[in-house]
Amino acid sequence: MLDLRQLRYFVAVAETEHVGQAAERLHMSQSPLSRQIAQLEQNLGLTLFERGQQRIRLTRDGKVFLAEVRALLQHADRLENLGRRLGRGDEGGLCIGYVADAMHTGILPGALRAVHSERPGVHIALYNLPPSEQFEGLRQRSLDIALVHEPPSAGDPDLLAAPLLQDPLLLVLPAGHPLAEQEKVAPGDLDGQPWIAVENAQDPAWRDTFVASCTVAGFTPDIRFDAAEPLTALGLVAAGLGLALVQKSMVRATTEEVAVRELPWNETSVQLWAAWHRVDLRPLVTSFRTTVLRTSTVAQPSE
Repeated sequence: MLDLRQLRYFVAVAETEHVGQAAERLHMSQSPLSRQIAQLEQNLGLTLFERGQQRIRLTRDGKVFLAEVRALLQHADRLENLGRRLGRGDEGGLCIGYVADAMHTGILPGALRAVHSERPGVHIALYNLPPSEQFEGLRQRSLDIALVHEPPSAGDPDLLAAPLLQDPLLLVLPAGHPLAEQEKVAPGDLDGQPWIAVENAQDPAWRDTFVASCTVAGFTPDIRFDAAEPLTALGLVAAGLGLALVQKSMVRATTEEVAVRELPWNETSVQLWAAWHRVDLRPLVTSFRTTVLRTSTVAQPSE
């Protein structure tokens, strides 16, 4: 049986690669920490660390084990939160999974503002997680609602979903760019232009996906920079470093250094969905889901 306390010790040592620093972080002395790590390795029959005179480093097996331990501890925290919320009943908290676009578009902040206004005492925990982990959290009842780019499969026995937003991508370009003087921009105008590609953390092949979508639209981008998120792309565009496609909801963050053009021929958009478990455990969850769905700009299908 794994000891969660030992696993937390292991994570601290793995992250600092120094027993003394990990001991300080954990507010304990170094010798007991070393014994706990050694006992964990003995129980597992696995060498987690390569030990040197000054520092210790994770073995290859240790790196694999660390990733799984982090996921386990996160899930354990969510389960503990779930138990406490169920014990408190309706006036417990909400556990919400989301992707970054749920924040950028204002969907999640708007729903949270409404909940805070109606029930200021409700505790809310937010988890920025990949969709697969959010769906698993819904099934395990450690999440109350998931805000994701794509819904679970239509035949999913446990989960339901509804669309919230279709956020079209607009062209953003430096205000001094020659194309900024044109009201309409054709695909051919964009061919060979310097581009800033916005990363999609949910798609491992996001760069290839971006290039392929541009090719289908009728132009080939010359990618100069990769941006981790839309606001970074907007900053790079404002600096005159290239063009980018950014969802409409983010355009409000633009400055006079950036020009924005709609592309009627480009139907690509960022989608956002709400997903939840078929069986509601608490009225608070139902109420929050209703609040989220009220923010939708997409017609809701009947269940």
